[in-house]
Amino acid sequence: PPGRKVLIVYAHQEPKSLNGSLKRVAVEELSKQGCSVTVSDLYAMQFEPRATRNDIVGCLHNSEEFDYGVETWQAYKRGGLSSDLIEEQKKVQEADLLIFQFPLYWFSMPAIMKGWMDRVLVQGFAHEYPNCYDSGLLQNKLALFSFTTGGSKEMYAKEGSSGDIRYLLWPLQHGIMHFCGVRVLAPHICFAPEYVSEEKRKEMLIAWAQRLKTLWKEEPINCSPEWYFK
Repeated sequence: PPGRKVLIVYAHQEPKSLNGSLKRVAVEELSKQGCSVTVSDLYAMQFEPRATRNDIVGCLHNSEEFDYGVETWQAYKRGGLSSDLIEEQKKVQEADLLIFQFPLYWFSMPAIMKGWMDRVLVQGFAHEYPNCYDSGLLQNKLALFSFTTGGSKEMYAKEGSSGDIRYLLWPLQHGIMHFCGVRVLAPHICFAPEYVSEEKRKEMLIAWAQRLKTLWKEEPINCSPEWYFK
C-alpha cells in the first residue's frame, strides 16, 4: 500500500545475476504500489562486515578490555556509533518491511550480509534483554528472506541430501529476525537457477513479481520451532 517503506538488503556482486534481477523486480513492483523502497547494496557500498573497535566513535566504556557487545550498546545509547551503522539503523527504523536478497553460501548468508546483521542489530537498538523474541525492539516490522540456492529442491527436502531447507532458516529467521521482534513472512526460494533454462529463470522472476503484488495481505509464519522442525 502507498506510504509503506521497504528496505532491501542486497548481497550480490553482479547486477546481471538472478539475485540482481530479483532485487530489481522487487524495487519496480513495490514502487509501483506506491511504497518507498531503499536498497542497501552491500558489495557496491563496500560494507565492512567485521565487528571492530572502529564501530565506536570516541572513548570506550572500558578501555582495559574490549567487549564489542557492551561497547556498541553503550555507544548506541550515547549516539557514538560509527556513521555507517547509524545510517543503516535509520533505514531499518523507518522500514515496515525488510527484504534480504542473497545467494545461499554454505547453508547461510554471504559473510558481507552476516556482517550487516552482526554490526547493525546492536543491543539497545534491536533487542534489549528481556525485550527479545515477541517483545524485541523491532516489533511491527516484517522480514522476508529471498535467496537462490546451488542445490535443487529435491536436495533440500527432508529426505534429501541437504535436509529440509527450513532447518537452515532457523538461525536466520528465528535466531536473528524473530529475536529482534520482527515478524517473518514465508521465504522466497529460487532453487538451483544455474542449472535451469533461461525460460525457467524468467518464470522465477515472474513468480516473484506475482507474489509481491499481494505481499501485504500475507500472514507471517508461525514463529515456533514447529515451523522449522516438524
